[in-house]
Amino acid sequence: MFLYQSTLIKVLYRKPFFPSTPKPLAMNLKQIGVIHSPFKTRGDAPFQGRHSEEVCEEFLPGLSDVEGCTHLIHLHLLDRADRTMLKAFPPYDGKEHGVFATRSPNRPNPIGVGVVELLGVSGGKLKVRGLDAMEGTPLIDIKPYFSEVDSIPNAAVGWRK
Repeated sequence: MFLYQSTLIKVLYRKPFFPSTPKPLAMNLKQIGVIHSPFKTRGDAPFQGRHSEEVCEEFLPGLSDVEGCTHLIHLHLLDRADRTMLKAFPPYDGKEHGVFATRSPNRPNPIGVGVVELLGVSGGKLKVRGLDAMEGTPLIDIKPYFSEVDSIPNAAVGWRK
């Protein structure tokens, strides 16, 4: 269970991932763009985008006023992930952990999230630095990064010391 702004969110563990009753909620995501990057395979991509200096471009409509942002949060579909894996070996300690305690791309709902530095906007393209997604990855959403809201300086992951 997670506590988020006084709201309790319960993580349900069922087999299969979607219960037969009640009927699963239909989720219709709309791809807003495609990520173009120099990373052709998973092995090419950095473990975290903040460790990358590569400059990448993202194509999408609706960029009005985004040029005023220094950093953006992006959500993308990890379309080449293994959705059956519930354990992962993160690169930081090499020990097995539950997938929800890691940032492994292999997970039941493989949605990637990252923060990138916006370098420029031109002709419907965003030029960014710090992206860790592979070439052709479907882009789901972009949001402005607000340091006073999105940064929690003393947040920790217990297994990572």
